[in-house]
Amino acid sequence: MSKKGINVLSLFDGMSCGQIALEKAGIKVNKYFASEIKKHAIEVTQHNYPNTIQLGDVTKIKSKDLPKIDLLIGGSPCQDFSRANKERKGVEGTKSSLFFEYVRLLKECKPTYFLLENVIMSDYNYWFICNELDCEPVRLCGGLVSGALRDRLYWTNIPPFSYDITSRLISQITQPKDTLTTLQSVLDSGVATKRKHTCLNTSSGVGGTQRYLKHRNATTGMITLIYEDDETVRTVNQNELERLHNIPEGYTSILNQKKAGDLIGDGWTVDIVKHIFKGIIGRV
Repeated sequence: MSKKGINVLSLFDGMSCGQIALEKAGIKVNKYFASEIKKHAIEVTQHNYPNTIQLGDVTKIKSKDLPKIDLLIGGSPCQDFSRANKERKGVEGTKSSLFFEYVRLLKECKPTYFLLENVIMSDYNYWFICNELDCEPVRLCGGLVSGALRDRLYWTNIPPFSYDITSRLISQITQPKDTLTTLQSVLDSGVATKRKHTCLNTSSGVGGTQRYLKHRNATTGMITLIYEDDETVRTVNQNELERLHNIPEGYTSILNQKKAGDLIGDGWTVDIVKHIFKGIIGRV
């Protein structure tokens, strides 16, 4: 690893989970450029990493204005890919089409390494992205290193990898060791109804009445309840949400729980990304 550190460009940076993962992996960062437009996400990032260089709108970023980028990372908006979206317009959707900005900057910046994260998606969109990046991803589930299930695809040229007969790169990153972390193990109190946190929206149920929470659980199952006693239920609190995704406790403390939950829901399972980043150590 270079003593001066690496230059990172993070697109759709959110609250900078990539920066947390780099720090946890022990990778020194020289300059960290972040593209993000959500006010609350930027506030959280700058509160925790004040040296972050915020660039704003991804469509306005030009490689000529940046130094040599060693690592390009990002998780382009997934709403149009997600199986939870009935329309699923994929790369043609308004939000997920921002993927093409990632491709543009990958070609312009020519980083040493790149990482693109996204949700499990249709075969059409999967192969479309593979063709654009000339790379096949590794599929890793956050449940191996955390108390939450977050199943994701990672397109990357971070070692190890192989090539197929057409010279397309195929990621060979191994699954991380299962830490056997459960939802119960991160709770401040109460008893969890599930082994892992499975709610699609991490802030779901915040502020809901007892009747609402129980009704939603009974009718949809898309909520993770914590029983404080036979009658009293709740959803996970803010500190528990952070622990669930390997985020340092207090990282989102400047926000209320709903805003923090929205950002965490859009973020990464940090220790999965840390596991991927370990392939960079000693190579840049």
